Amino acid sequence: QVQLVESGGGLVQPGGSLRLSCEASGNIHSGYIMGWYRQAPGKQREFVASITGDGVISSADYVRFTISRYNAKNTVYLQRSSLKPGDTAVYLCYARYTFYSHWGQGTHVTVSS
Repeated sequence: QVQLVESGGGLVQPGGSLRLSCEASGNIHSGYIMGWYRQAPGKQREFVASITGDGVISSADYVRFTISRYNAKNTVYLQRSSLKPGDTAVYLCYARYTFYSHWGQGTHVTVSS
């Protein structure tokens, strides 16, 4: 079993920045791909970024999103600067290994003045 807990969301003004954290516990290991999706009200869930235990990164936007991973603490981070109102969403952390997928409960990000 793998448990994921996100943190770092909140209310941010446009142009601000955030760093989201996702801490994994349980049977987590470096074979898992960890990353983030987001879902805004009335919209489909959208892939944001992912990172392997070896540091290989995939991203929907390499300019806007920066993802990193600290394997020693089984934690993945998502950093975004110059936030826009369109970044408002529930951000969901996931961990995936072959047939196994695990999801966190999500953390809300609201970008508004």
